[in-house]
Amino acid sequence: MSHGNDASAGRPAVAPGVPSVLQVLPALGRGGAERGAVDVAIAIAEAGGRSVVASQGGVLEKELPRSDVEHVTLPLAAKNPFVMNRNIGYLKQVIEHFGINVVHARSRAPAWSAHAAARDAGVHFVTTFHGTYNLGGSLKWHYNAIMTKGDRVIAISHFIAEHIRAHYPMNPARLRIIPRGIDLRHFDPASVSAERVVGLATQWRIPEDVPLIMLPGRLTRWKGQGVLIEALAKLGDLDFICAIVGSAEGNLAYQAELKQQIERLGLANRVLIKDHCDDMPAAYILADVVVSASTDPEAFGRVVSEAQAMGCPVVASNHGGAPEQLIVGRTGSLFRNGDADALAEALRGALSLSAEQRQRLAAEAMSHVHAQYAKDVMCARTLAVYGELLEAGNVERLPGSERQDLTA
Repeated sequence: MSHGNDASAGRPAVAPGVPSVLQVLPALGRGGAERGAVDVAIAIAEAGGRSVVASQGGVLEKELPRSDVEHVTLPLAAKNPFVMNRNIGYLKQVIEHFGINVVHARSRAPAWSAHAAARDAGVHFVTTFHGTYNLGGSLKWHYNAIMTKGDRVIAISHFIAEHIRAHYPMNPARLRIIPRGIDLRHFDPASVSAERVVGLATQWRIPEDVPLIMLPGRLTRWKGQGVLIEALAKLGDLDFICAIVGSAEGNLAYQAELKQQIERLGLANRVLIKDHCDDMPAAYILADVVVSASTDPEAFGRVVSEAQAMGCPVVASNHGGAPEQLIVGRTGSLFRNGDADALAEALRGALSLSAEQRQRLAAEAMSHVHAQYAKDVMCARTLAVYGELLEAGNVERLPGSERQDLTA
């Protein structure tokens, strides 16, 4: 076990009722769970609490020290039961060392260790349920169910909350819905210069005055790129360019399959496949419509809120977390999941919006995201969950939050 900064070793314990939070997750990559953990960690420190993150590290780790957040390096991605059992002892040491009063787990394997450590230490345990997870058989269900054993269980969307209620028996009094939050300082149209937009258009070779349809998301089949390409073939009477933006992440066979589909449907001059984009705010401004075509339901689907924050119309599959983010008919539209005809019809409607309609849509979409899906809103709601538990004084036991045995 190592920690990146020992400055807290000599600090006094935090005052009663002030959060001293250990967040636990496998690593600090660029995913939604990792981004949320870092955002909340910084918010805890800014609110005067003690903030610690335990993981195997990653690219987001560098954001923590400058915000007075400690990072402890542990093998928390491991699913080996022996390593997971050792992690219980390590986490108990971290809890004692930093005076932790809330342990917050964001992934299943580390949640097993964190749950046991929190119970042994007599501190509060919180989980965030970030996905539907593969239900599989009874063993898989049991493995997933650790995410429902917190004193409070946070679902990142109403869709995930319904999934929990449908598949895992738990006291609904422990469930809280806190949608993921968008960094509105980053996704702010006013902060994106014309030079950035023109530069991206030049890099992608987007012709002037040609509408741009964009689907952001890594190249994997369930993100629905194939459904979009099929829909575009039905819009031959319209003028448009489409950019499919996302890294193949080694999935070169699927990338080649998409290129073959584009060629077969006669779209070679109209559909571009672009690798990971480093300036998504500029990309959203460049786009005339953003598509979320995932064929598997997204637990949240941050593209929907990011695009709205930038004032761009959205067309999304009618399942998962996407529908609850849209004001349907006013900030975007939905289409039947996997239905290329329905997607083509929705795209035709989005591309036919007048300048005045687009302006009204942009204003309402930005206002909607600021009120419901801002990073600051997510952080405030998460800190309020910690506050609920700390106000109760002792660890609050609700049915179903008892300690789980790693060997069960």
